[in-house]
Amino acid sequence: MSTPHDGPGGRRRLRPPQAERPPRPPRQAAAEPPQRPQRPLPSDPPVPRRPPARRARHAAPEPGPAARPGEPRGAVPERRPRPPARRRRSPNEGVPADENPTEVLGLDFGDRDYYDDYGDHGDYDDLLDEDIRDEYGDEDDDRAVPEYFEDEREDRPEPRAPRKRRKRFLGWLAALTVIVLLAGGAYYGARELLGFGFEDYEGTGENDVLLHVEEGDSTRAIATKLDELDVVASAEAFVDASEDDQRVLSVQPGYYVLKTKMSGASAVSGLVAPDARVGQLQLRAGTQLDDIQQPDGSVTPGVFSLLSQASCADLNGTSTCIPAEELRRVADTTDPAQLGVPEWAAADAARAEPGRKLEGMIAPGVYDVKPGWDATTLLGEVLKTSTLRMQAAGLPDAAGQTGYSPYQILIIASLIEREAVENDFGKVSRVLHNRLAENMRLELDSTVNYVLHQPEVRTNDADRARAGAYNTYRNRGLPPTPISAPSLEAITAAEQPPEGPWLYFVKCETNGLSCFSVDYEEHLRNRDDAIARGVF
Repeated sequence: MSTPHDGPGGRRRLRPPQAERPPRPPRQAAAEPPQRPQRPLPSDPPVPRRPPARRARHAAPEPGPAARPGEPRGAVPERRPRPPARRRRSPNEGVPADENPTEVLGLDFGDRDYYDDYGDHGDYDDLLDEDIRDEYGDEDDDRAVPEYFEDEREDRPEPRAPRKRRKRFLGWLAALTVIVLLAGGAYYGARELLGFGFEDYEGTGENDVLLHVEEGDSTRAIATKLDELDVVASAEAFVDASEDDQRVLSVQPGYYVLKTKMSGASAVSGLVAPDARVGQLQLRAGTQLDDIQQPDGSVTPGVFSLLSQASCADLNGTSTCIPAEELRRVADTTDPAQLGVPEWAAADAARAEPGRKLEGMIAPGVYDVKPGWDATTLLGEVLKTSTLRMQAAGLPDAAGQTGYSPYQILIIASLIEREAVENDFGKVSRVLHNRLAENMRLELDSTVNYVLHQPEVRTNDADRARAGAYNTYRNRGLPPTPISAPSLEAITAAEQPPEGPWLYFVKCETNGLSCFSVDYEEHLRNRDDAIARGVF
């Protein structure tokens, strides 16, 4: 039986019977055809490709190279390999290989004899199903590779969280905010309306206690101290009550008498009361240790009397006053160095007569003494503070430039304080330095009056004729001790007198200013004029 086959020209020719066909020589194994590309699975994305170059149907195969001598007829000649096509870089290059590759499906073309009869490679290609060739194309054709482009926008949108999760987070945040606001409002509302939030006593208190307000203490610091003393039940009670009374902000350092178990409002009122502060000593410049009885009969209290008054307070019915006599006794019987007199003045102060050892050693200013201190502690605390104030005025170091000891500079400063007003401190200091340099008597009424029971501004002949170490009309040089508490300005003037030739001065103005002169005759004219006008 013959098999039809389309020959050239479209004519049909009959295939000769098998018996009439001459035996074919054994054919060599043809080169294994190249493996077809595998068909992509449905899950894979379609790969766009360029339509393959299709060969015309029924076209005669291109003649291959002639058979070499000795090769059997019909052997498939070797094809000349084409140069490899330039491969474009795939976007999947560098991706690890799939551990489960897709299985390659083989194609069954039916009867093997049919293939043997038409073993020519070109005929085999013609026998492939045209649809398969159309789908896969020729192996030598370059297939199109899809191009990939990166997103080059600088403001690429960030991936957003899932909408449900974002909504859930915002919902929880809003709920938490509402809860916090409600809790805070409830707390402060209850505190304002019902008095919650802190403990507080009721009433005006029970027992007396002393509160010490120090420099720099804030309202909160004062409240804490009151809480520790059991004046208030809690610091918050005082702070809350002080918000309605701005006078708390003007409370000065010092000691205050309050009571235990006071309400916050009562503690505020008690602290700002005029008589609440105790233990305050205000010492004016020029004050001496003992009281001075003025010509009109009035008494100017001295340092001992002022200290005694500052020590007084009534605590639970008991007085804390230290009498002035007790202070004077301790000052006379105790070593000045043990009381707190600085080293540069202790030896000179110890040689002074009783009642004058601490003269000039307590600088003017404001002191806070605690009611209940004994006489020794009271004097010691005041002297300690006074020493610091003298150091601020340059003692003892500045005295070295004058040729006098620090204690002598303190004596000169006390004379300046009692003889002149501040505007004349410098000139009076120069007069004293010039007269001491000339070994002249100082002839100061202030030194004569220092030992008098009833001093006068202008001494008389009898007073000037009195004997004594403090009579500078009769003695040359400085008196043995200061005669008052000099101010820091007077100490500075004693250390740094201005230049000038003056040797005399006399008070010649109603405001306390003096007239200065170089010769004695001019000084007498200035004195007589001041007496005539009632100034001196």
